[in-house]
Amino acid sequence: MFQEYDIIVVGAGHAGCEAAHAAAKMGSSVLLVTMNMNTIAQMSCNPAMGGVAKGQIVREIDALGGMSGIVSDKSMIQFRMLNKSKGPAMWSPRTQNDRMKFAEEWRLALEQTPNVDFWQEMVTGIIVDNGKVTGVTTGMGLEIKAKSVILTNGTFLNGIIHIGVKQFGGGRTGEKSAKGITEQLVSLGFESGRMKTGTPPRVDARSLDFTKMEEQQGDAVPGRFSYTDTTPLTQQRSCFITYTNPDVHNILETGFDRSPMFNGRIQGLGPRYCPSIEDKINRFAERDRHQIFVEPEGWNTVEIYVNGFSTSLPEDIQYKALSKVPGFKKVKMFRPGYAIEYDFFPPTQLKLSLETKLVENLYFAGQINGTTGYEEAASQGLMAGINAHHKINKLEPFILKRSEAYIGVLIDDLINKGTDEPYRMFTSRAEFRILLRQDNADIRLTEKGFNIGLASRQRLADLNDKLDKMEKLSRDLKDTRAIPESFNKGLANLKTATIKQKIPVVNLIRRPELSIHTIKNLDENLSNSLSSYANDILDQVEIQIKYENYILKEKQLAEKMEQLENKKIRTNFDYNTITALSAEARQKLKTIRPQTIGQASRISGVSPADISILMVYLAK
Repeated sequence: MFQEYDIIVVGAGHAGCEAAHAAAKMGSSVLLVTMNMNTIAQMSCNPAMGGVAKGQIVREIDALGGMSGIVSDKSMIQFRMLNKSKGPAMWSPRTQNDRMKFAEEWRLALEQTPNVDFWQEMVTGIIVDNGKVTGVTTGMGLEIKAKSVILTNGTFLNGIIHIGVKQFGGGRTGEKSAKGITEQLVSLGFESGRMKTGTPPRVDARSLDFTKMEEQQGDAVPGRFSYTDTTPLTQQRSCFITYTNPDVHNILETGFDRSPMFNGRIQGLGPRYCPSIEDKINRFAERDRHQIFVEPEGWNTVEIYVNGFSTSLPEDIQYKALSKVPGFKKVKMFRPGYAIEYDFFPPTQLKLSLETKLVENLYFAGQINGTTGYEEAASQGLMAGINAHHKINKLEPFILKRSEAYIGVLIDDLINKGTDEPYRMFTSRAEFRILLRQDNADIRLTEKGFNIGLASRQRLADLNDKLDKMEKLSRDLKDTRAIPESFNKGLANLKTATIKQKIPVVNLIRRPELSIHTIKNLDENLSNSLSSYANDILDQVEIQIKYENYILKEKQLAEKMEQLENKKIRTNFDYNTITALSAEARQKLKTIRPQTIGQASRISGVSPADISILMVYLAK
């Protein structure tokens, strides 16, 4: 019935979709197995992509040749660039998306990708032969053979849904949980744990009074995620902001005795940076209000996502509390919020390629590794798909460094530090965030994506054309002189210092209060010379000019770190022979088996002194 596939991907969420697409596009035959073909690429939580640091990840996926950016662009109903008041390292694109359109676009993309087959059924286990995975087993007793398997199970592994005192098995509302895989992996020697996440109630927009809320519009000139020619938005849907109040908090507190979070029924740790509403009012009792984002679920639906009101309290408490929120007096709920507990596997059990250390050719990606968020999952799926394809074709693993991508930071953190709570990416996790901006992901990664057969030749040609234009613009700006007679009136109007003699235009661009866009309007000749350049090229060159010294310092620091990354450690190195190492360092090094000194230096519990000792022994 089934051919032997190169790769089987288990689960069709964000990680599974990227894994299947990447591996198939690179030439592997792929079977994507999902419990429900109608929920491929389901946005299980909020209908949005990107955000702080997450938007950078989506841009990186796109630059490498993945699909999340393109799908997000095709399904977005609003675009915003967050943190524009801060430096460019913090700028983060975010889209509000049509939930149904997003899933539809992903399914169409996969169906139009050669080498991808589909099968709808529950996978109950993997087939292992002499320490190597050789396929999967299903609920109907089928055995499907493959050279490699990627598990992207999301929240489905032994998932339990909690609403007040009620609890029932499920991986998502209305869908059953997956049984068997955790138990088998544990029997093979894997360590597992439990985590928790939650989702808010969905409500009827027709029952809300938006005049009582603050409107949050998209950017006047909406951008996009993809570096391809996806169509920009010509119209957008607004989101709205409202707030809780003491009445809301008092009602919520009346349900605390029935809260699974507070009465011990939930054992798993939830996301620190996306707490439930009951957790917020419990932990921050001094605050009399919390922000609520009222987000539409699509172009043609009245369903609303109540962002900031995640909860597992009883449904009657949820309804009573919501009705006290401004604009929600006559609210009608479509379904209540709930919490879900699920199994995960600490990611220190993986190699940097996301292949497991215990079972060869078995890869984990997404929430199974303890992460939270569509973007984090999608990037892991992409890397697992690439590396599974590389492994079965006897190619070197594709590893991104911390200085090359947020994806590299994410995976390096997971493998070396592990996580005991849902891991979420932030710009603060990246020590080279001036290098890892959202605007330059294509410059950093497109050539790499092309070299592995994922990014198209057209993408590389577009990148080279962009680099040529940036180089010409930079050269022209350095050669162009600002003349006092032409510029001083405009500079005075902009309330910045006038000039007494001719100076290079780049000197004006370096001023914090000026931009390339304001300067070009000061002189007709300059305006004419810059009119042929697209805004993204103008913006990137401006960033390079303004932050030239900071960028140079980070590059130099990254090069120093690279020296440690080049110092290899053999896989079978016996750390027990180095008695000078601390006991904790010896244990962590034996468990994680770092491939380089650089990786060893980032392992939690390994001190700089331990690294110095290790380097001395390696030198001998």
